[in-house]
Amino acid sequence: MSQSATTIDTRTMRGVVLPGNSTVAFREQPIPEPGHGQVLVAMKASSICGSDIRAIYREHLGTGDEAYRNVIAGHEPCGQIVAVGPGCREFRPGERVILYHISGCGVCDDCRAGYMISCHSSFRAAYGWQRDGGHAPYILAEENTLIHLPDELTYVDGALIACGFGTAWEALTRIRVDGRDRLLVTGLGPVGLAAAMLGRALGAKHVIGVDTSASRRGLALELGLVDDALPSDGDTLARIGELTGGFGCEASVDCSGAAPARKIALAGTRRWGRCAFVGEGGDVQFDVSPLLIHTQITLYGSWVTSVPHMSELAERLVRWKLHPEATVTHFFTLAEAAQAYRVADAGQSGKVVLTM
Repeated sequence: MSQSATTIDTRTMRGVVLPGNSTVAFREQPIPEPGHGQVLVAMKASSICGSDIRAIYREHLGTGDEAYRNVIAGHEPCGQIVAVGPGCREFRPGERVILYHISGCGVCDDCRAGYMISCHSSFRAAYGWQRDGGHAPYILAEENTLIHLPDELTYVDGALIACGFGTAWEALTRIRVDGRDRLLVTGLGPVGLAAAMLGRALGAKHVIGVDTSASRRGLALELGLVDDALPSDGDTLARIGELTGGFGCEASVDCSGAAPARKIALAGTRRWGRCAFVGEGGDVQFDVSPLLIHTQITLYGSWVTSVPHMSELAERLVRWKLHPEATVTHFFTLAEAAQAYRVADAGQSGKVVLTM
């Protein structure tokens, strides 16, 4: 029998599903009961990720890690535990929690290291993709996917840590950004804004952002996350050269997933520098010798983050007095999910969040 913090409506709940064709639908289904090692979390905030837009909202890719199984959407949830199942060891009803957004087998090398994103077991299931996600009043979660949400952070902060900020944090720490570096961020959507905010916190003295969207460039400047915001065009690399004395940036991150921006990130990196690709989808072609080999650049592919690193990020945000919520431009209720997805799909906003 589960332990409950409050009386739970034992009937049904209404959640968001994504049938494709840029459509949002709602479905009534029973509120789940936590089993062994599981908790039931009342949702407080659930944000929309660019991968949801690209791979599910517009069309169902339907294969591999991006196979959508007609579950409740939303893989960036944050809320409060209302019930725990038998066998739970760490978390209790009433606690505020962030969810790592993939549940893995728990026993492979990647899972043991906390990188359940890379689990290749048939047991792997991502919230909002292969198991019910956060766009509903409640979510059933595995206890081993939870981290504590510090009191100093809001539920919206927590939702953004779960994926976007975690992805940026992983890439920045992997390429070892610090106070010696100038940082180039291509793509100033939510993940790019996160990379700029965290890169500055890690000590980058000069942050240059690049995006095709004037509104996103303006938002990055308004929030004080970048020193310069450049349009992505034929003059971008020349402008980066002017701003860096002809050297380029010691560290760069592409958050766009677009081929032109990926090439700008690589070409805008200083010799012997480090570049990370985190933007999903698409492809890129470039002349390998002059852009990568002869410049002695180290190129990283970085996919989401780990449970321990997500916990570390939450602690650092408190220490630095930073709030990911600052990058949110639009809040919607669950009932307004269709409008929320349309805004996110337009690609002109900061982060879009559903609150409960």
